[in-house]
Amino acid sequence: MTRPGFLVSDVRSTVHRGDDDLLSAGLGLAGLAGAPSPFADPAHPTPAELRRRAIQTSWKGIADLGPLGGYGTVYGGVPDVPGREYQAFARVPGASQPHRVLLQVPDHFDRAHRCLVVAPSSGSRGVYGAISLAGAWGLPKGCAVAYTDKGTGPGYFDYADDSGVQLDGTRAKRGEAMLEFEPKPAPADAGIAVKQMHSGDNPEADWGRDVIQAARFGLAMLDRAFPEQAPFTPQNTKVIATGLSNGGGAVLQAAGLDDDHLFAGVVALEPNVYAAGHGRAMIDYATEAAIWLPCALTTTRFAQAPFARAADGSVPPAWTRRCARLHAQGRLAGDSPAEQGEAAYRQLRSHGWTDQAMATAASTTAFDLWRVIAAGYASSYARTGATAMPCGFRYVTVGKDSQPAPADAATRAAWWAVGSGIPPGDGIALRGGMDASDDPTLAGLDCLRQLWTGDGAEARVLRASVAATAVKLPRADLPLWVLHGASDGLLPTAFSSEPYVAWLRREGRAPLYWRVPYAQHFDAFLAVPAFGAAHVPLMPYGYVALDRLWAHLFEGAPWPTALPTPAAHPRGQGALDRAALDLP
Repeated sequence: MTRPGFLVSDVRSTVHRGDDDLLSAGLGLAGLAGAPSPFADPAHPTPAELRRRAIQTSWKGIADLGPLGGYGTVYGGVPDVPGREYQAFARVPGASQPHRVLLQVPDHFDRAHRCLVVAPSSGSRGVYGAISLAGAWGLPKGCAVAYTDKGTGPGYFDYADDSGVQLDGTRAKRGEAMLEFEPKPAPADAGIAVKQMHSGDNPEADWGRDVIQAARFGLAMLDRAFPEQAPFTPQNTKVIATGLSNGGGAVLQAAGLDDDHLFAGVVALEPNVYAAGHGRAMIDYATEAAIWLPCALTTTRFAQAPFARAADGSVPPAWTRRCARLHAQGRLAGDSPAEQGEAAYRQLRSHGWTDQAMATAASTTAFDLWRVIAAGYASSYARTGATAMPCGFRYVTVGKDSQPAPADAATRAAWWAVGSGIPPGDGIALRGGMDASDDPTLAGLDCLRQLWTGDGAEARVLRASVAATAVKLPRADLPLWVLHGASDGLLPTAFSSEPYVAWLRREGRAPLYWRVPYAQHFDAFLAVPAFGAAHVPLMPYGYVALDRLWAHLFEGAPWPTALPTPAAHPRGQGALDRAALDLP
């Protein structure tokens, strides 16, 4: 058996049967939706316990498992899938840090329809970050599923005890074992280093290469799992790439690099995709939103948008202060708060923001996600370490009182299983980038914005890093389907999917595109009743697209040249029914 040359660790092989299967680690749907799976000794969880919690965290962070959401009844399911896992660290040429690759092989692997699904993690999540999409669809069908964390993930390095995460999810100190992320030495008070933000590798530029390596790892491990059936190649095994959010962008990057015809088809959901000269880069519109959206959302047109008002119906005071501060700086017209809100709204509209995107982005604004995303991604693009993040930001550990304090053993041990890959959360805080004014975050946000619009040395490095993330054209005969929620407020379609699809069509490609009404970015948020009532989940449409691709690849069904977008309508106050989805 040939060992892929890009592996930089031994392959860890584990068996998952009985009460520890591939798809839910034995939790089933009810367990995935329930309380966090326990650790017998919180300070020293076992690899099996960490894996179970990581799978549960990935499910709950992406899918709507709420009682009204319809998962497992209207669409989807979590059957028991026994099988094996193969996991290793891999590295793309030029990178200093590895990415994780992991293959799940069901015991009922369909040898007559040899199928490998490749799925990069969503967002900044760890290696299981696409299990609710790729695993839930592919494993029950008998496909093997290969994952990669694409150089992101919660393999946090804590300078306080000089420790990071091993391949099995447990922690070890520098020099004791190979770690998922091992940054350059720094003082014990340097805080937390995060692989995506502090590796210096600009990992987003390599997401497509990570996906390709995961696919080749999957084929090699299938050789190991079924030596009598080897070799597994793209010529005798259909390789399907799918992902959502950052994972969707990653599979589109991979599609543009697929000179060897590795992929038989690609399905991308709500992709963070940047095509140079078409659309806008996320750091551009995220920093813009962070500054202007709080004020724009004060207008009465957004009074009914979920998260846009306090429980008593009032506008969050911080948003009104943002209007006043921008006006005082001469950046916003209007003498009254209402006039200032309208001016901020017009500013965003003139830059391509739709009312739909702004209304949904009230959630992102209320949770301060724009600042969190912009600070982290700016550090990644600027290629800085943990002690030199742009604009004075840093990640520090905090106690229950939110004051700086070393992480306790239980908190530190759980990070790999519970972290989202981009702090704050789980005992880690984002600090810095603030002043003593009544709008303390604006100064840091303006600094981050200047990294995109300015001409300093750091700004030039950042823009060069962003340029390196641009996708290339996929081959003309590749079945490719992009699906995006029309109400996505985090990665608005006007800046991402729509210009990408339009570019492909101008270049003679024929992608399928669904802009799904009332779908937005975070299916998991739909468990919040008011938010769920106004939307539909996007995941079921991804399953439908993958079903169509399967029928084309294995049943001879023609690949459609066009399909009408389903006429979805909001779920409403009750439980989701199939009629709301208008699935074909």
